[in-house]
Amino acid sequence: MIPAILPTYASADIAFERGEGVYLFATDGKRYLDFASGIGVDALGHAHPKLVRALCEQAAKLWHCGNLYRIPGQERLAEKLVAASFADTVFFCNSGAEAVECGIKMVRRHHFANGHPERYRILVFDDAFHGRTLATLAAGGQPKHVEGFGPLVEGFDRVPFANLNTLRAAIGPQTAAILAEPIQGEGGVRPWPVEDLRELRAIADEFGLLLFLDEVQSGMGRTGKLFAHEWAGISPDILATAKGLGGGFPVGACLATERAGAGMTVGSHGSTFGGNPLAMAAANVVLDELLASGFLPHVQRIGKTLLARLAELVRRNPKMFSDVRGKGLMIGLKVVPPCRDVVAALRREGLLTVAAGDNVVRLLPPLIIEEAHMEEALAILERIGRVAA
Repeated sequence: MIPAILPTYASADIAFERGEGVYLFATDGKRYLDFASGIGVDALGHAHPKLVRALCEQAAKLWHCGNLYRIPGQERLAEKLVAASFADTVFFCNSGAEAVECGIKMVRRHHFANGHPERYRILVFDDAFHGRTLATLAAGGQPKHVEGFGPLVEGFDRVPFANLNTLRAAIGPQTAAILAEPIQGEGGVRPWPVEDLRELRAIADEFGLLLFLDEVQSGMGRTGKLFAHEWAGISPDILATAKGLGGGFPVGACLATERAGAGMTVGSHGSTFGGNPLAMAAANVVLDELLASGFLPHVQRIGKTLLARLAELVRRNPKMFSDVRGKGLMIGLKVVPPCRDVVAALRREGLLTVAAGDNVVRLLPPLIIEEAHMEEALAILERIGRVAA
């Protein structure tokens, strides 16, 4: 008999009753160090006092009114995002997939508005993941995600990851944009070399394409910059973000330059819940914290130290770990046993992580972790490594 909850998740047999900082506490009282943070969502950890206060105050005043009216929290957040990024304009939605969907529509609309409706195809990369709506599934294109969901949304041309010669060869008269994750998350925490990201920008300019970056996971301070593309010193035309933006409250955003977004006129797109007052109350607090003096340098510093320590761990435990990669606090540990077995073993030891493609265990801790939390995680990973020795 089918369970009351549609069985689309292989959930672990644990239920959490509360969170505090970087720890989660299960209903049986066991404490877990959370290096999963809800797949990179809980940027400020659990029950952050400023987030709790902002949501409680907003909940007592107004939850929802729809985008039929001005929402002051949206205006404040959009102005701050514009001031802190490449963007001139922002659309708020509920999730990363919706943010990517908005960007896909914006790409098509841009060329339509400029007299080239035939330019609608988007170049995407092997092992990408852009969400689970029909259009974003088609953009990601991984067989394990699309099986049984055909016919897929048309208009995506796939090329090998970080192979710029093949990318150039795939550009045709219908090509409208390049869509890439600066660091592939679900695909195994694979960063683009910064030189190649610069070349992506140059190719887009050369062929009149829009550069559309999916920073749903790598954005909002995860790599130590507000957005990961900043490490390459480039700017996209469109960017999708979500996950850490609300610190646990569902919210996504599609950022764009004026040129890219000009075709999105009244009635061309919308969202019932997107950017409602509760979501904006949370996201304004998160962004203020991320942009506070010292916050992102802390992420850079502790991420660099953690990566270096993990590289030592890999060298000492070759039967368990084979590689470490990533940026800031978006880290992938490639493991030798099946990654889901390693995730389960770490969970039994009290460390929460996330499985990804290419047999990688993702470490996505809250951005507020301190050295003591890093040492606690490393000690657990070391114990797991010794088991395989």
